[in-house]
Amino acid sequence: MRWPAARMQSQQSKGFGMYEIAARLRSEGRDVIQLSVGSPFYDTPLHIKAAAKAALDAGVVHYGDLQGTETLRRALAERYRVRYGVNYGAGEILITNGVTQASFAAFMAALDVGDEVILLDPFYPQHISKIELAGARVVAVPMRLEQRTFRLDARAVEAAVTRATRMIVLINPANPTGTVFTRHELEQLAAIVRRHDLLVLSDEVYEFITFDGRTHTCFASLPGMKEHTITVSAFTKAYAMDGWRIGYAAAPPHIIADLRRITLNSTTHPCVFAQEGALAAVRESQDCVRAMVEEDARRRDLVVEALNSMPGVSCGTPEGTIYAFADFSSLGRSSIELSRQILESAHVALESGAFYGKRGEGYLRICFGAESYERLAEGMHRLGAWVAAQEKA
Repeated sequence: MRWPAARMQSQQSKGFGMYEIAARLRSEGRDVIQLSVGSPFYDTPLHIKAAAKAALDAGVVHYGDLQGTETLRRALAERYRVRYGVNYGAGEILITNGVTQASFAAFMAALDVGDEVILLDPFYPQHISKIELAGARVVAVPMRLEQRTFRLDARAVEAAVTRATRMIVLINPANPTGTVFTRHELEQLAAIVRRHDLLVLSDEVYEFITFDGRTHTCFASLPGMKEHTITVSAFTKAYAMDGWRIGYAAAPPHIIADLRRITLNSTTHPCVFAQEGALAAVRESQDCVRAMVEEDARRRDLVVEALNSMPGVSCGTPEGTIYAFADFSSLGRSSIELSRQILESAHVALESGAFYGKRGEGYLRICFGAESYERLAEGMHRLGAWVAAQEKA
């Protein structure tokens, strides 16, 4: 018997990095502070849970619309119109099982064997597995480091474009770096897209988590970009709904039709009563989001101050997301080695920067949204003590 298929032999899944190791240690009774995975610490807001419960009580438990409930799609289209000035109709929205399924459907529908996809390095590694499953090849383009912040390098992106280039993947706000790309940076990218007639997969799952007065620019809102863009997002981060698995894709109708052909053959449609909770998230007060982002900013400040007080460690201030990306290169060890030693000795789980591409080597990603404020402070204390001990050794 021949096993597995060739696509599985050529595809290297990134998994979830240090999270899996930390989970094993926790199961063994170790007091591990989990700062490696982007799972929000907060509970889902009560009004969202109440809407899902009410749907269950009302018998919303059977098969639903293959594209997602029309009411939710209409609500999302209206939000894009009001917030970003992008005129989507309900037929241009596809409800999915999170950004993971939305992006997988986009890659499977858009990419052929031999196509190339540009990722900005450091990048979100789970996109790589999906691109490779579609038979395409990842081309990593390093971002430019500017005042301890990773910025989009338009010249480097355009230099990487070849006849085989089909798509650019944009993550904005950026995981793992915490960068919120400016409108000027995105306009430079849009010019490249126009010149070479490319597609953009714009992962905007952190769109509501920005700090210090910054605003998120939806890439599809730029002139002429709606036709070139598949926007994917979810309720995961802003509404603390990671376990609900509700996301969405927004794109022109012919693209959505092909994405639906993929999702139809993978999950048929998303959970119907979970969509009622998502509808409440869109339609009702956003005070819960503002409160969580304010708390995230407080946690960010704690982490950045602590990191920059550690000998040899440098960390820029994240502009968005729930991650700090700190430079530990002065310790003279690979980021994978560092993350493992810190987990084993200090019992703090951080993610290796190399997990996010070659440009991330020497860095560690710290999720400041995954534990309570007190546990986060304890994690920084343990990490600081560990770093100080290395200098004395």
